[in-house]
Amino acid sequence: MRLNATRRPLLLRILIGLIALFALIQLVPYGHAHSNPPVAARPPWSDPDTKALFTRACADCHSHATMWPWYSNVAPVSWLLQRHVTEGRSRFNINARGFGRKADEAAKVVRNGSMPDASYLPMHPEARLTDAEKKQLADGLELTFGGAKDGDSEGSGN
Repeated sequence: MRLNATRRPLLLRILIGLIALFALIQLVPYGHAHSNPPVAARPPWSDPDTKALFTRACADCHSHATMWPWYSNVAPVSWLLQRHVTEGRSRFNINARGFGRKADEAAKVVRNGSMPDASYLPMHPEARLTDAEKKQLADGLELTFGGAKDGDSEGSGN
């Protein structure tokens, strides 16, 4: 019984320490400045369905129309989301001139299953695409932004 009594204060101190750490990390200035810069470009979508699928599954990280949910203000989740959006916009951004350095690979990453990112899907079930929707989105992205469909070892087969 004595062992249990001495463990309680230790567990309480650990719990208080974790709560204090959680409160302290909220002061880190990264991940709280949510912005959607002005739109500098709009893609010539191949068809309305491609635009709708892209908006549903990709726009939060690859456009200037990011929807910032309430949990994007709570660290450490805010850090992860900020990194995702910053990286996504730097690689492929439908609202930036030239659409980003990886625009021509958009179809490939949808075909090979690396996008939408697996960490995005639990909180955004609307971004879960059926196989037919993935094919339709990839085909539309290829028509809109370019990229090789055949001869792409990673993209073929999906």
